[in-house]
Amino acid sequence: MRMKIVNEITVKIKKKSAQSYIKGYPLLTKEALVTMPAMEEGTILRLVDESGRFLAKGYHGNQNKGIGWILTYDEKQTLNQAFFITLFEEAFAKRQVFFNDDATTAFRIFNGEGDGLGGLTIDYYDGFLVLQWYSHGIYQWKSTILAAIKTVITTRGIYEKRRFDAKGQYVESDDFLEGDTAPEPLIVKENGINYAVYLNDGAMTGIFLDQRDVRKTICDTYAAGRTVLNTFSYTGAFSVAAAFGGASHTTNVDVANRSIPKTREQFTVNELDPAAHTIMAEDVFQYFKYANRKALAFDMVILDPPSFARTKKTTFSVAKDYGKLLEESIAITNPNGIIVASTNYAGYGMDKFKQVVQEAFKNQGRKYRIVEQFTLPADFATRSSFKEGDYLKVLFLEVK
Repeated sequence: MRMKIVNEITVKIKKKSAQSYIKGYPLLTKEALVTMPAMEEGTILRLVDESGRFLAKGYHGNQNKGIGWILTYDEKQTLNQAFFITLFEEAFAKRQVFFNDDATTAFRIFNGEGDGLGGLTIDYYDGFLVLQWYSHGIYQWKSTILAAIKTVITTRGIYEKRRFDAKGQYVESDDFLEGDTAPEPLIVKENGINYAVYLNDGAMTGIFLDQRDVRKTICDTYAAGRTVLNTFSYTGAFSVAAAFGGASHTTNVDVANRSIPKTREQFTVNELDPAAHTIMAEDVFQYFKYANRKALAFDMVILDPPSFARTKKTTFSVAKDYGKLLEESIAITNPNGIIVASTNYAGYGMDKFKQVVQEAFKNQGRKYRIVEQFTLPADFATRSSFKEGDYLKVLFLEVK
């Protein structure tokens, strides 16, 4: 694919917004522009203040609340293959500790604006790469970026996911780009535990790589001898980590029917008997009602819901429902038990998330203590000037 957009235009930034870009804020917003000129996505943007002084260079690509990303503060920098090669060399060098770790073969090697190129992430799965493109704008640079990547790293094969249709949803069915195709499943390791992943099976691969440190902590510190309820369990990755750590039993609840064979597979590839665990397809709130009727209680409850989900009967959103979810969990957690409360909802900062936790426990008349706190792991690089990029919030709560 040839790069379609090569033109460069100058755009003026409002005086009140210029200072934030000087300080390193990377997301370009429509509100920051004096006027929004007509342009195609992928166009190179030369940003100047209202007096015409150069500020930065970036590109136009509609993503979430922004219209583009800043790439360089060097007016003489050419945005070409050599520029991207330097970005990837620096990013991959930062992950050398992961490349050298035989116990972990799946991790992020490029994290968008955290590594200097908003709109693109690259994940590494035992030699295979999965590129995720988040706007039409960045996708216009595909051939240049692919050439740069292949200059810097040798791969077994490359896959892509496009995340930029009108609704911001995954749109392609065939993700394979080039090289060899990955086995199905591809078995990757994380801290010595096996996980079955599928690189050509929709938007998700079977494991959320940003939860690696959380899974390790569950395994190493909190699982031994405990009964575990894993809600919104997806493929059961948290439960496998808990079982490895000595959990006496895990219960996995997810509304999707396909979660049952997926979870069984994750246990099986680790030579753990899935029949020794409870795996069911059920709405989580319906399961809470069942647990209350049966007087069930758990030593650990894991809450990592999607930011928004809709079933035939119910709609769930973190913004309005996380407090209720937490209250229901508190009610079935044994004294001195642990609730792992997690969200990637961008509308919550950590302080707001802690307020939601505090209110939920107050409403239940229970006390708690925060014993662990996590944001994104080291391979998910972020920048201090863009707090929205550090989206993950995880609290380990000891229930009194």
